[in-house]
Amino acid sequence: MDLNLTKLPTKTYTQEEAFEASLAYFDQDDLAARVWLNKYALKDSQGNLYEKTPDDMHRRIAKEIARIELQYPNPLSEEKVFSLIKKFKYIVPQGSPMAGIGNPFQIASLSNCFVIGNEGRSDSYGGIMKIDEEQVQLMKRRGGVGHDMSHIRPKGSPVKNSALTSTGLVPFMERYSNSTREVAQDGRRGALMLSVSINHPDSEDFIDAKLEQGKVTGANVSVRIDDTFMKAVKAESSYVQKYPIHSAQPKVSKSVDAKALWHKIVHNAWKSAEPGILFWDTIIRESVPDCYADLGYNTVSTNPCGEIPLCPYDSCRLLAINLFSYVEEPFTKKARFNFELFKEHVAYAQRIMDDIIDLELEKIDAILNKINADPESDEIKSTERNLWLNIKKKAQQGRRTGVGITAEGDMLAALGIRYGSEKGNAFSLQVHKTIALEAYRASVHLAKDRGAFPIYDANREKDNPFINRLKEADSQLYYEMLEYGRRNIALLTIAPTGTTSLMTQTTSGIEPVFMPVYKRRRKVNPNDKNVRVDFVDEVGDSWEEYLVFHHRFKQWMAVNGIDTSKNLSQEEIDGLIKKSPYYKGTSNDVDWLSKVRMQGAIQKWVDHSISVTINLPNDVPEELVGELYMKAWEVGCKGVTVYRDGSRSGVLISTGEKKEETPETNLSVFPVKRPQTLGADVIRFQNNKEKWIAFIGLIDNRPYEIFTGLADDEDGILLPRWVNEGLIIKNRDEHGVSRYDFQFKNKRGYKTTIEGLSHKFNPEFWNYAKLISGTLRHGMPIDKTVDLINSLQLDSESINTWKNGVVRALKRYVANGTKAKGQHCGHCGSENLIYQEGCLTCQDCGSSKCG
Repeated sequence: MDLNLTKLPTKTYTQEEAFEASLAYFDQDDLAARVWLNKYALKDSQGNLYEKTPDDMHRRIAKEIARIELQYPNPLSEEKVFSLIKKFKYIVPQGSPMAGIGNPFQIASLSNCFVIGNEGRSDSYGGIMKIDEEQVQLMKRRGGVGHDMSHIRPKGSPVKNSALTSTGLVPFMERYSNSTREVAQDGRRGALMLSVSINHPDSEDFIDAKLEQGKVTGANVSVRIDDTFMKAVKAESSYVQKYPIHSAQPKVSKSVDAKALWHKIVHNAWKSAEPGILFWDTIIRESVPDCYADLGYNTVSTNPCGEIPLCPYDSCRLLAINLFSYVEEPFTKKARFNFELFKEHVAYAQRIMDDIIDLELEKIDAILNKINADPESDEIKSTERNLWLNIKKKAQQGRRTGVGITAEGDMLAALGIRYGSEKGNAFSLQVHKTIALEAYRASVHLAKDRGAFPIYDANREKDNPFINRLKEADSQLYYEMLEYGRRNIALLTIAPTGTTSLMTQTTSGIEPVFMPVYKRRRKVNPNDKNVRVDFVDEVGDSWEEYLVFHHRFKQWMAVNGIDTSKNLSQEEIDGLIKKSPYYKGTSNDVDWLSKVRMQGAIQKWVDHSISVTINLPNDVPEELVGELYMKAWEVGCKGVTVYRDGSRSGVLISTGEKKEETPETNLSVFPVKRPQTLGADVIRFQNNKEKWIAFIGLIDNRPYEIFTGLADDEDGILLPRWVNEGLIIKNRDEHGVSRYDFQFKNKRGYKTTIEGLSHKFNPEFWNYAKLISGTLRHGMPIDKTVDLINSLQLDSESINTWKNGVVRALKRYVANGTKAKGQHCGHCGSENLIYQEGCLTCQDCGSSKCG
């Protein structure tokens, strides 16, 4: 709880009141209203709403920022802060800061992302388990987490325990992945980045780990690639991998064909969009915090989206500046970018970010107070307490910030400049250079008034390439920094802005518009009148299609006197787009190499990194992915992500023979008669805050049957938490009645049997389970089975809860990349949804819905 709040808010609103008010606020944008209401409106754990519109939220944030400002010279007033953040027009705190600032109902961090790690790179079981616990503790406080695995000894290395040799990286990847999937806060899924150095002897196993369906489903994975490896690829020469990595006296060393390993990375990225690539030498060489590496600011990994490289136990908060709002008279021949106002606001943004660090330190104190007050023993609490003490120390010493942008695509279109053109790239570079200079200038001025970050040392930074670019561009700024220091160790990033862009009603982050106009479907109920049925899906549901215009495209239409209410034909839509400034500037149109060059040029003025995706059509050859990766390294990108349309559909599905399959050929011929014994997965989840458990019988790693219901309850299944697999055995009881038993091995290796799953669950659940299992056994694709279950019209609330549980369990087995038909994104309305790691992921805005 915030330390300075004297009383809790008391006035509450109903969901209906708040939705209607926020709908009016967003000019009848249903999607933006629901996103704000569900994610950011102030509410307590009982669901009581204390904010009616985003004005209330922005007032809450402005009060807290103004309170911190009073501690420093020349404080900003609450009204001034409110004017900068209201209506999402200029400065937009992102995610955790927006939800958490001034929130007395939630003991959570304001940081969006963290990186953790062991001092001394310990790969003992104790060190590995410590990281696992720290990861979970951070995720329960709403943070995304990254950590590197390069310190873990390779497979087959000798160890002094009963195993005798090390298992290598992959089993621990699965452990960390599983921990991520177990943690969810208010429906929010955990986010994890795992990285490893290409110099590690197990890096190829790491690269392949996610190709096997059902493995490492709770993490993004990236490979840290050094310049030596890239040069070896170009020279088609060998490359030496070592453990410890880059050691002069390695315990393990082996030579690999660099080009062959490079082709493996490229192939897997082309096929499944992973692993991502981190150009590690570029990251370290350019990193200002790494000038303080010996003081604990050595970068080891990145956050889950890759835009913030961090040292162990450091964290970062995010804020976006809405670039579109600085275009005056947008979409006209008089359109111009107001650089003077922009410079002023960049300085305010950096100042607000520094205030948010003070608010974060208060939040950390509240977390520590909560830990100290918890009834567990100090021994149990020690890891969590030390974790937050380490995070507090890093935040105090470095005061790292994450000022970024959104609406780059709309800004260019409003100026009449095509995204991806030479003119567009040049203008974007000018904007980002301005951000860098003005944010650093603001940090210097803050240091003059408030003091520099405690470990600032100009001499340490004198050879840093980023600092020297600032010096060359503005010598006065540089010499002021020598005199006063700087308030923050690093300042800038470009993050994805999925839900933020929905509320700013602009394009996301640095990305172009995905589609200026698209179709959305609305389900037609049998009793609806005066509706048009345009589409009937596989299960017989009717849908009406209607046009959705990107907000700023609609603004362009209005400026040019085009009727936005007219029901347009596809030919008319195509004609409109061709006339608009968005023509040839969508994510599917932009020249891929041009986008890479743009990212490399802008990266020179961003001291952290950039989250950007290069979208490719399905039919591009693998060689193009390799070419894009190589170009990204050559132009100075710190990382790169390539997504080929539908690239997650072809994955390997068994631990046996590695046979490539597609969804169309992935229908195993199941035996007509159920085998007596099936291997089974155990999946736990929550439904309406109740603990549930599912038993999934498998044949060839595909679901054959499912039983699910309440867990850890006097009427349900009591099963140790560590059990996640076993056998389902079909038996008969003493009366000859068939039953299904679950058998697992206890920790001593003895077999334990739970008899009669059918008797443990509600009979109504069991009857539906037999129905669903029947569809699975006859080979219905799992995504179609999920659609069928979703379409069931059930009267009983408990059965609907059961239905949701079955869907959540089965989604985990849908092949990554399978397109979800007849559904649209709950954030941006797009129909471009795919199954990814058991969740529905929008390829347009990046939002993910799990469960």
